[in-house]
Amino acid sequence: MEFRMTVEAAGAIWQREFIRYWRDKTRIISTMVQPLMFLAIFGTGLKSSLARGDFGLDFVQFMYPGIIAMSIMSVSFFSTISTVWDREFGFLKEILVAPISRVSITLGKILGAVTIASIQGFLLLVLAPVLKIRLHPLTFPYLLLFMIMVAFSLASLGLLIASLMKTTESFGLVMQLLIFPMFFVSGAFFPLTSVPRWMKWLAAVNPLTYGVDALRQILLFRQTPAEALYQVSLHPVSVDALFLLVFSVVIISLAALAFNKKN
Repeated sequence: MEFRMTVEAAGAIWQREFIRYWRDKTRIISTMVQPLMFLAIFGTGLKSSLARGDFGLDFVQFMYPGIIAMSIMSVSFFSTISTVWDREFGFLKEILVAPISRVSITLGKILGAVTIASIQGFLLLVLAPVLKIRLHPLTFPYLLLFMIMVAFSLASLGLLIASLMKTTESFGLVMQLLIFPMFFVSGAFFPLTSVPRWMKWLAAVNPLTYGVDALRQILLFRQTPAEALYQVSLHPVSVDALFLLVFSVVIISLAALAFNKKN
């Protein structure tokens, strides 16, 4: 009975988060335009200067998985800002007095962010043919799985931070401090195989690094020289999956604890 109530409550909160997202057309458009701008401006602008290096890959194709991961990250993070809004406007108190567990509230918030971010990432796959990337039908389940895993880990991190913030302004500042460093040390713009040691350490604890690494290997497999793809890859896909799984479990647990304590 208690499990059923937890599932139903999480489902209701997930539905609320999704409806809020679907009704905000400006948000949908802006979260689609931003990664396209990165791809068009950085991809085209840097291609001429970096493509002659030792990538062994077309730079736009190299950057494309990172752009998908960036879109998932930004949507995952900012979807959890609803927790801060709900606290500021008093809606969160109304939920907390309901006879449901706070675990269900945590899961509902995270699943809502994961759904939204995964949809955004999946929509960007439409660009693959334009970039001369052939998507084999068998790769879709793997791509979707990793997009969900990346969204899960980052949405959990976003909820953990949102649980500790009191205002949307403070949440936005913290997000801005996290998003760009995480993106730039994720391997989205350049291979991490030949960077300084301190950057490798940062990349090693960055969940986005593992998402970019896995998405790149899955997307470009059999479409680029195996040796070139191997040179820019960090880990086997199974290792990327294991890290994202462990990171998600740990951060979800911390988010649930922080949510219980702060709310």
